[in-house]
Amino acid sequence: MASLSIQEAMQQFLKNSRLKNGIQAVQLEELWEELMGVTIAKYTDSIKIIGQTLFIQSAVAPLKNELMYQKETIIARVNEALGDQVIKEVVVR
Repeated sequence: MASLSIQEAMQQFLKNSRLKNGIQAVQLEELWEELMGVTIAKYTDSIKIIGQTLFIQSAVAPLKNELMYQKETIIARVNEALGDQVIKEVVVR
């Protein structure tokens, strides 16, 4: 039987757990300002991950428009920050 470190065991557990999306969403909320900048983070109302889709909500129309144009960049930054291909689509509301 192979021995795993606690970190490896936790990563393996989370990979197969239903909690994975919730934990990644919390990690993303913590990293959002670093990934997207202070202004975007300030006017982002909520961020949710459902399946492989990132939902971004904002009441600021110009920000929504900007986020629509940056979808591919957002996907790349989020996936890099989370260390996995978590997000495949972005929906801006």
